[in-house]
Amino acid sequence: MSDNKPILLTGASGGLGRMLARGLAGLGYRLRLTDIAPFPDAMPEGAAFERADLEDGVAIARLAEGVSHILHFGGVSTNQPFEEIFGPNLRGLFHIYEAARREGARVAFASSNHSIGFHTRPEAEGDRLDADCQFRPDSFYGLSKAYGELMGRMYWDKHGVENINYRIGSCFVEPIDRRMLSTWLSQGDLLRLVQATITAPVLGHAVIWGCSANPQSYWEQDHRGRIGWAPQDNAEVFRDKVGHIVSDAPANERHQGGGYCAQGYSRATPPPLDAFDLD
Repeated sequence: MSDNKPILLTGASGGLGRMLARGLAGLGYRLRLTDIAPFPDAMPEGAAFERADLEDGVAIARLAEGVSHILHFGGVSTNQPFEEIFGPNLRGLFHIYEAARREGARVAFASSNHSIGFHTRPEAEGDRLDADCQFRPDSFYGLSKAYGELMGRMYWDKHGVENINYRIGSCFVEPIDRRMLSTWLSQGDLLRLVQATITAPVLGHAVIWGCSANPQSYWEQDHRGRIGWAPQDNAEVFRDKVGHIVSDAPANERHQGGGYCAQGYSRATPPPLDAFDLD
């Protein structure tokens, strides 16, 4: 799908949103930027910004008029109490998908590894997760991302709304600890992933592990071949710098979601390796 329609980017005032706004504008895309917070940078060429709340369905519908893609990076981006997450991340996502349905637009949803964070870390390459693994959210935030991916599944099956779900690991300038040597997604790889989404002829409903070409990745098969994306960066160049940095919480170090797993953790014993195994 490629045309001259504008692209709507939510969460434009956040760290990833600002990077994508600069990068996509530099590639010549026309952008509509929105966030509940003011845009803190100089406005990129070909972009316009309007403050809006994701819970305001009328405002979201108006911003989405005539767009080809909605890049949904908005909402609560860290683990918070359920009541703080519910409105932006659940009701707000409904407004995004309803706008996409009306406009015939694609949705690219910034999902998260925290939707599967209570899977244990692989001990061997053959233990890596594929994108069709069970959801095992590690937090209310992760739960909202699992909900978002399932909403995309329903809107594709029921309404034909094409959508892609970036199950982002850790998108920072550099990894900051040993875990991120497995989960790191460079900002350059994210920008290339979004560009591949915009130019792909077919999406359907797709899930992609959002991580760079890290040899110690926790994750394996996904739908990246459908859009022709392959990461170019690699976290191993940071191993000497951060490979020794670990936490002192067993729940962090056992599970893929890291620190979110230990927040509020009250189990006396670890959960079983397969929460759905009834044998």
